[in-house]
Formats: sequence, C-alpha cells, structure tokens
Amino acid sequence: MAAAPHKFNFRPIQIANEQRNAYGLRYNDFNRYRKHCANRTHRLRSSLKMGHGKGREFKKLPPITPEIAKDGHLQLLLFEAERAWAYAQELSSSALLPANSKHAGSLRHSATGRFRRAIHWSTQLLSICQALHASGRLSSENLIETNIYMVILNGRFLRFRDEFEDAVIQLSVARGLLDKLADTAPTSRDQALAVLFSDEIGPEIRHCAHELGHKKAYDVNSIVAELYPKYRNEIVAGCDELISKLEAEQNSSSKSNLAERLWDGQPVPVRFPELVDVFVKLEAAEKTLEGVQQDSKKPGGGSKRSKLGVTAYDSVLSALSDAEEVSRKLKEANQITAVKNATTNSGRDIHFVHAYIVYQLLARRIQRDLVLMNTLLASEAAEKPKYGKKPAGSVDARLYPAVVKLLDTILQSFSQMRTLSIVDDNPDLLSAIEARIAFASARRCLYLAQCYAAVRRYAEALALHQHATIHIRETTSSLSLSDRDLINGGTPDFFPLLTEDIKALEAILAKDSTQFKRDWFAFNGGSPSTDSSGHKKPLFFNIALNYVQLDMDRLQERAGKAPPPPVASKAEVVPEKKPAPKAKVEEQREPSPEPQPQPAPTRSGLGSLLGGWWSKSS
Repeated sequence: MAAAPHKFNFRPIQIANEQRNAYGLRYNDFNRYRKHCANRTHRLRSSLKMGHGKGREFKKLPPITPEIAKDGHLQLLLFEAERAWAYAQELSSSALLPANSKHAGSLRHSATGRFRRAIHWSTQLLSICQALHASGRLSSENLIETNIYMVILNGRFLRFRDEFEDAVIQLSVARGLLDKLADTAPTSRDQALAVLFSDEIGPEIRHCAHELGHKKAYDVNSIVAELYPKYRNEIVAGCDELISKLEAEQNSSSKSNLAERLWDGQPVPVRFPELVDVFVKLEAAEKTLEGVQQDSKKPGGGSKRSKLGVTAYDSVLSALSDAEEVSRKLKEANQITAVKNATTNSGRDIHFVHAYIVYQLLARRIQRDLVLMNTLLASEAAEKPKYGKKPAGSVDARLYPAVVKLLDTILQSFSQMRTLSIVDDNPDLLSAIEARIAFASARRCLYLAQCYAAVRRYAEALALHQHATIHIRETTSSLSLSDRDLINGGTPDFFPLLTEDIKALEAILAKDSTQFKRDWFAFNGGSPSTDSSGHKKPLFFNIALNYVQLDMDRLQERAGKAPPPPVASKAEVVPEKKPAPKAKVEEQREPSPEPQPQPAPTRSGLGSLLGGWWSKSS
C-alpha cells in the first residue's frame, strides 16, 4: 500500500520574522543576519546532502522537484533569498556612507546583483510551492504567504531601481493580501504577524506615491484600495481563487483570539507576535484570579483561599513582568531604528502598549499588597487566645510595622504610576491617583502612630495623626477635581475608594487621638520629657506639689536607698598641693620671712585630700 503524500506547513513570513528579530535585523544589523543565513544554508545543505563535492571536482546538484521536495528544501531556498537580500541591504547602506563616496557606484551595482539573486531564489521557491499546492500538499494560506514574500521582494527591488510606478503596484498588492490574511487569521498571533508586515511596507507605498506626485500620498489605504483590485490577478496567479479557498479553510477551522483590551474606550493595539504570546499567558492567569476572587466571597476556608489568592496574584504579576520585558525590548529597538520607523503606526503603538502594561503591572501589585494588608488585619482581629479572653489593646508587635511596610510599597507603586505618559494625558485618572496617594499616606500615618504608641512615644503618635488629617483633606480635594472616578469604574478596580471609607478613617483617627491623649496623661502627666534631675516624679506628687522642685537625693537618703560614699584606696597617693606664691609687694615688705612649718605626715581619707590647706592655715 502506497504511503500518503507528505503534507507541508510552510510559513515563510513567520520564519522570516522570527529569524530577523533573533539575529540582528531588529537593530538593522544586516551583516550579522547575512552571516546567520549563510551558516543556516550550510547546515541545511549538509543535512540534505546537497553539497557540491570535495576538492577541485565540482558536483552539479540535481534540480529540486516537487516529488523529492522536503521541508528542508523549502527552508533552504528561503534562507538563500534572505541571505542575498540582507547582503543587498548591507551594500546599499555602505554606499551611503561618506567614507565610501568614491566606491558608491560599484557598491550599488553589487547590491543590485544581490537583489537579483534574492528574486531568483524566491521565484524558484514560489514555483515549487505552486506545484505542491496543485497536488494538494500545501494549503492556500501557505501559498498566499509565499506569494506575498515574493511580491514584497520584487516591489522593494523596483523601488531600489527608482521604478516607482511598478513598485507601488507590487507593494499595494502585497498590502492587500496581508490585510486579507489579517481579516481571516485563525489566531491573534497570525493576525499580529500580518499587521506587522503590513505596517512595514506602508511607508514604502507612501514614498513611491510621493515620488509619482500622487495628490493623497499620505493616505496609504486609499492607494491600496485603488490598485489592489485592479492588479491582484496580474501579479498573483489565480488570486481570487486562492482567496476563496483561504476563506473556506479558515471558516472551517476554530479561532482562538485574545479578548479585546480597552483603554479610555479605545482598543489597545497589539501589533507584534511576541506580545500576543505573553498576552495569552496573561489572559489565562487573569481568568484563574477571577475564579479565586469569586470563591473567596463564599463563606468558609479563609486561610486556604487567601493563600490561593496570593498565588493567583503572583501568576498574574509574573505574566505582566514578561509582557513588560518584551514590550520594553521592542520599544528600545524602535528608538534605535527611529529614522526607519518614524512613519509607521507600530512605532507609536509600542510606546503606548509599554506604558499600558506598566500601568497594569503596578495596579495588580497594589491590589496584591492591599489583599495582604487586609488579610493581616483580619487575622489579628479574628485571633483568639487559648485561655481566657484576649486583653484589650494587646496586638502583635509585628503587625503594624508589617502594615506600614506594605503601605510604603503601595505608595511607591502609585508614585511610579504617576509618572506614566498615559496617566499625564488623562486629568481624571491623574486626580484619582493623587487622591489614593493621599489616602494611602493617611493610613500609613495611622498605623505608624500605633507603632509609636506601643513604645509610649505619644507626642510623635499625635503628630502623625495631625499629618493624617491633612492627607485626608488632600484626598477630598483631589476627588472633587473630577466628576468621575476612573479607578472605581476601571478594570481592574485595584483600589476602591468611597466617601464612606474616608469618613471611617476620620472617625478612627479621632478615636485613637483621644485614647493616646489619655494614655499620655496617665503615663507622665502629659509632659513631653522627664524633669531636670533625671528622676521620674511619682504620680501622687501631681496633687499638691506640681510646681515644687524636690530634693530627690535627700529623699533617697532618708529612705535608706542612698548610694554609699566613695572610699579612696590606701595605695592611692595624692600629691601634696604646694602653697600659692605671694606677690612681689609682700616679699619686699617681709625681707626675712619666718621658716614655714613642716607639713604633717600624709593621712588617708579626707585628711589626705585637704591636708595641704590645713597645714597652711596652721
């Protein structure tokens, strides 16, 4: 029984995009990409045993026919075309350098020859794909992609030779086929791939129309709509039949598209296949998080559900971190190649998408920190002692510092969110974020005051309460600047803020302030510091002797608690103090002074200290 013919799944546009981005063309490094294509063709020829022999004997290769064709043969022809095209781009770029001005003509001539070789390999690839499609071994989508690759190369070659009239026709047909692929794409990744190539050739169509003196050269869509229906069957053989087959194939296949993401009522453009991959992971993680949030509303299983909720948040944050890294690399690549991509939509869109992803990452991080903080406060309130009742005011010393740490992280995330361009462009969102910064600062002052009160530093605690009152006023002022709160009505609602929350915080501040004042007065009578002698005055002295300075040393001595007097050691020898010399006038009046008496022998104790003075007076 004969074996079934091999089915091909050859995606030249997808392969070219992946290889170009991975090996230098994201940064316009054509030399690196050309060397990669040379190495790849060498490996493919070795694996397919298509070498030209060893030594000086040249072995002619047999032609590649549809009967002997394999996947490697199609990739070999594709990479040969990519290698020649990259070499042509490298030579044409070198011709524009001032150092090569003398050899610019020869460089452009060599670039033209390389372009011709690229078209030769792509034409050979297209002929094999057409034969495979006729035998039912290649799908219509693969054949259309091969036609698009061939037409784009031909259009760029004609534009390189300044044949703008033919070039704009070729590029317009390629653009129309790419739009058709984007409309009928089975997945969002295929759609983004078609849109990406469509954005790349858009500026080239505009340049050709401008050189031809077209009145509306800026309107690429109208040029494509005019030229594509007229020339598509001439440029692509059997184009209408291929499109009808493509629509039939895609209608029978199941589609898996991403859910549309909106920002301020407008869809978020995802024009890069790499972004589609990370958004797929993000969407799956968000669905898991929504399921955990719905389960958490049911009674029972609090601790287990809280752990599952934190794990779900970590999965979402991990997916958003990957998306931020991919978008940041695309943004940096676009900034490097800003001259080339200045007129494309993808250059502007990637900056917006990166800011949107960073906003979502910070929002989910704030939401996760709020869940952790509420879980800590709820667990402390629900904790029951093993024996007896829990005493009033007994709180774990680690609770409030942990809450303050989480609030610091929330404020840091809000500060980073405040600097995003999409936030600055929206005044309502900006006022909502500033209101939440002030409210989070007020809550931070509240819990930080609890930390000071735990160590009986009531002055600092009451000062923090005053700061919290000021932050609450700032919150009310910021909310009054806009008619709507975009965060409360957004997706996700990561920091709900209502008027009841502000009033509840004000009531807690008033209650705690009164309690701190009572505790402070009971602690040391409301004095900000201890008295000058360093002794803590007992509470009962406040009754009658509030303004009397007591001799605490005498009280300690009478109570029998005075420290013993210092005793000098016997071995200690105190030097004798000599009498002060007399003035010169006294020496003149007493020319013959009497002999001074000999000092008494040294004695221990107080006499040894003052013996010199006693001997003088005697």
